Amino acid sequence: MHNVVCIKQVPDSAQIRVHPVTNTIMRQGVPTIINPYDLFALEAALDLRDKFGGEITVLTMGPPSAEDTLRKALTFGADRAVLLTDRCFAGADTLATTYALATAIRKIGKDYGQPDLIFTGKQTIDGDTAQVGPGIARRLAVQQLTYVAKIMTIDLTARTIEAERRCEGGTQVLRASLPSLITMMEATNQIRRGAMADALRAARAPIVKWNAQEAGVEDVSKCGLRGSPTVVKRVFAPSARAEKAAIVDAAEQPAQALIDTIFKQKPKLEAELAALARGS
Repeated sequence: MHNVVCIKQVPDSAQIRVHPVTNTIMRQGVPTIINPYDLFALEAALDLRDKFGGEITVLTMGPPSAEDTLRKALTFGADRAVLLTDRCFAGADTLATTYALATAIRKIGKDYGQPDLIFTGKQTIDGDTAQVGPGIARRLAVQQLTYVAKIMTIDLTARTIEAERRCEGGTQVLRASLPSLITMMEATNQIRRGAMADALRAARAPIVKWNAQEAGVEDVSKCGLRGSPTVVKRVFAPSARAEKAAIVDAAEQPAQALIDTIFKQKPKLEAELAALARGS
């Protein structure tokens, strides 16, 4: 079983800066980490390898410094790491990113075997769009299972997978054919502590590095800032709330009295709740 896990090197969210002209994230001089949501995807792939055997290829697109992120993934037990790096990829939005990653995944399939599953986190902490996973699935014409909380069964003979996904109002159990793309929800597992052997291997393992041409990108105008139709009109920090949270001691008031106190403090809240009840 061959699984590809897409991970991303993201800036530490506490130190993000935005370029005042291009409105893109400035990554120079900002500490980076593996996107936390991607670790749930990586652990899900590692768990499947424990059960079915096979290989895991981790893939990222980024500057040469993203090699550190891939080596970190290797310490957890991934078998192979591919870095998609080229100046023409800089400034990519989700449309351009999915074009480059889908092209690289096709190249991985040719060189190392077609993937059975492609994993991503549900979203990244820098963009928060949750568009890259579904975009890759669309470009590769594979089925997608988003917001997956649990992989229930996989039948490699019948080439099917059953997964539980979270949705508004509950959960769904879906069956899909392989290959499929899965975006994993947070808090569905916990990334394992890498073995010492994996840590030693990761330190000296070769990282496969592809530029646009080596990855098989046919049209560089679809990559990077040139291939990104998204235009950020304005970037701003949310203003701090002047109103402070009120502390209400529920132990000293009956339930109805507590509700009356809340409605008194928030006069519009009762009407809003009544409107929502009528709408439901």
